[in-house]
Amino acid sequence: MELPVKNHRRGLWTLSPLLVFFLLYVVTSVAVGDFYKMPVTVAFVAASAWAFVVCKPATVNRRIERFSAGAAHRNIMMMIWIFILAGGFAGSAKFIGSVDATVNLTLAVLPPNMILAGLFIASCAISLSIGTSVGTIVALMPVAAGLARGADISLALMAGIVVGGAFFGDNLSFISDTTIAATRTQGCRMRDKFMANFFIVLPAALLVLIIYIVLGGQYDAAVMTGEVQWLKVLPYLLVLVTALCGMNVVLVLALGIISTGLVTLWCSDLQMLSWATSIGNGMSGMGELIIVTLLAGGMLELIRYNGGLQYILRHMTARMASRRGAEFSLALMVSLANFCTANNTVAIVTVGDIARRVAEKFNIPAPRAASLLDTFSCVVQGVLPYGAQLLMGATLAGISTLDIIPHLYYIYALAFSSVVAILVGRR
Repeated sequence: MELPVKNHRRGLWTLSPLLVFFLLYVVTSVAVGDFYKMPVTVAFVAASAWAFVVCKPATVNRRIERFSAGAAHRNIMMMIWIFILAGGFAGSAKFIGSVDATVNLTLAVLPPNMILAGLFIASCAISLSIGTSVGTIVALMPVAAGLARGADISLALMAGIVVGGAFFGDNLSFISDTTIAATRTQGCRMRDKFMANFFIVLPAALLVLIIYIVLGGQYDAAVMTGEVQWLKVLPYLLVLVTALCGMNVVLVLALGIISTGLVTLWCSDLQMLSWATSIGNGMSGMGELIIVTLLAGGMLELIRYNGGLQYILRHMTARMASRRGAEFSLALMVSLANFCTANNTVAIVTVGDIARRVAEKFNIPAPRAASLLDTFSCVVQGVLPYGAQLLMGATLAGISTLDIIPHLYYIYALAFSSVVAILVGRR
C-alpha cells in the first residue's frame, strides 16, 4: 500500500469530506423531518466528489487510482461478497417461507414478554460464538423483522436489539477480528484481554437485559401464531448452527442458499425458476448498500492518504499528563480513527503502535489498553450510520440506519460503562 503524504499541515482540511456527508445526510434529514428524503448514496457521492477536490495526489488520474484502491481493499471486497450472499439467502428464505415459519416457531416457544430479552440473548450468543457482528446481523435480522410484525413490536427496536447483541460478541469473542487486532498490537494474551474487557461489558449487558425484560412486559397479551412448518425452518437452523460452529460466514450463507433450493425441490407448490428469481432479486436489493460501501471505502482512503488520521493522532497525543488522561486519549484516538475508516478492526490497527507506546509510558497494562481500544472502536462502529453493521441491518429490516440508532441501548450502555471504568480506575 502506498504511504500517506508526508505533509500533514492540511490534515484537518482533508477531514472535511466527512463533514460534507454529515451535513448533507444527517442535518438535511433532521431539517426536513424525514430520513428517507436524502438518499445516502447521493450524500456519499457528494462527499466523495469533495474529497477529490481537497485531496492529493495532484493529478486526477492518481486521485482516481487512490480512490479505487480504497474501494477495492480486501476488507471492502469481503463485505461486498457477504452482502451479495446475504441478499440471495434473504430473498430465497423469504420465497420458501422460512422467515414466517421461523417467526411462528419463536412465537410458539417464547412467552410474548420474553421476546425482546430472548432476541438479545440469542444475538449475544451467536456473535460471541462466531466473532462477527455482520454475520450475526445477517442471520438474525430477517427473523427479528418477522417477529416485529408478528408481535406488533417496533421494527427499529428489534433491529437495535440485534445490532447491540452483535457487538457484544464482536467485542468479546476470541475469534473476533477486533480482539485479534487489539491483542496483537498491544502484545498481550487474549485471555487477559477478555478478563479486562469482561468487567466493562458485563454491567452493560446485564443492565440492558433487565431493560428488555421490563419493556417486554407490555407484550404480555396473546400473540397469534400460524402453523409451524418445520421443513421451512431448517435453512435458518442450518445457518445458525453452522455459524455457532465457527464456519466462515461466506460458507454459511452459501449453505443457506443451497438449503432453500433443496426445500424448493421438496415442496411441490414451489418452482425452481421462481426460487432462482428470488435469489437474484435478493442480491439486486443489496445494490445501494454495495454502492455506499464502495464510495465510503474510496473516500476514506483519500482521507487516510492525505494525512487526516495522522493529524488526529498527532494532536491527540500532544497533551497527555496522567494515566487517566492517557486512557481517555486511547479511547478518543481509536474512536476518531474508527469515525474516519468506518471499520473497527482497521481503526485498531491504525492506532495500535501509538497506543502501545502511550500505554507503556503511562504504565497502562497491555490487556487494559487492548480492552479500551476494542471496546471504544465497537461503540463508535455500532452507531455509525455509514458503518457496515447498521447499513446491513437497515437493509435487511427495510428501514433507515437513523431509525435504528435511537434504539441501540446496549451500545450506549457499553459506552457509559467504559467511561466509568476509566474514571474509577479499575485495573
